[in-house]
Amino acid sequence: MITFCISTYNNLEYLKLAIPSIRENAYYNTAPFIIHAENCTDGTNEWLEQVKDQHNLEIYIEPEVIPARGIGGGMNFCADKVKTDKIIFLQSDFYVARDFDIKLLNEYKGSKHIVSSWRMQPNIFNNPPHKPGNLFFDLNTFGGYYDDFNDKLFLEYADEFSELNDHQIRRCEGAGGFIISREDWDYIGGNDSLFAPTSWDDMDLFIRMQNEGFDFTQTTKSVIWHFAGRGSHRLEENNGQSCERQKQAEQANALKFYNKWGQMPQFDENDFIKPIISNKNKMIYDILNNTSNYI
Repeated sequence: MITFCISTYNNLEYLKLAIPSIRENAYYNTAPFIIHAENCTDGTNEWLEQVKDQHNLEIYIEPEVIPARGIGGGMNFCADKVKTDKIIFLQSDFYVARDFDIKLLNEYKGSKHIVSSWRMQPNIFNNPPHKPGNLFFDLNTFGGYYDDFNDKLFLEYADEFSELNDHQIRRCEGAGGFIISREDWDYIGGNDSLFAPTSWDDMDLFIRMQNEGFDFTQTTKSVIWHFAGRGSHRLEENNGQSCERQKQAEQANALKFYNKWGQMPQFDENDFIKPIISNKNKMIYDILNNTSNYI
């Protein structure tokens, strides 16, 4: 029915939390589970080989990929290996709450529908306590790092939160935490490799999906803990600051996004990217809608 997919890069200590949480807390805890490890030098490859039978993992290790596939490319790589009709993309710095997967399935309506989990995060980027689809907590609530995370307390809180709340918004979170059909992923073409290794690819993906009539639901019934971009920002290695790879990718991909779509992104009341008609497609769009100045 579903396959769990994680692509990871040098994020071993958080991956050690993510994989067991899925095998222990998912409703379909024996579902196929694909792990893609790219350019890892922190012991990830060796650890995956050690635990693949214990956790029933299908692992793919690429020790030297140049240029890097990155987050979006890793999702594409995993999706190509999926044999079930649905995919749940996850990140290596997630810890999932109980039954998060069947709760996504319960909200799933079929073709061209994406359902994502509500996110809870340690407030390491000085966010406001709440924003659409997210709750932020002081580091002393559940912890903020792999070595101080109170998983038992988080699971108790997440159980109560999902039981007491039944709220949905039209929104999707990037790079994972959502369910999609394999057919729809193939139809949309996955993430654009233009944005490798990280940043802006999720906004590009959701624009293309909206232009093709996809619908989106983010639900409080399904909850995940997100350690806040640890796999891409490399905070532990850089005294709490984003690494140069992340900074450079964000700057470069902002320009790539502008060149592709002809404008910078805009967001709705749920902080979800608004659809854009690209410059390339705008002339055709205008002609078809009898608003063209070109003829």
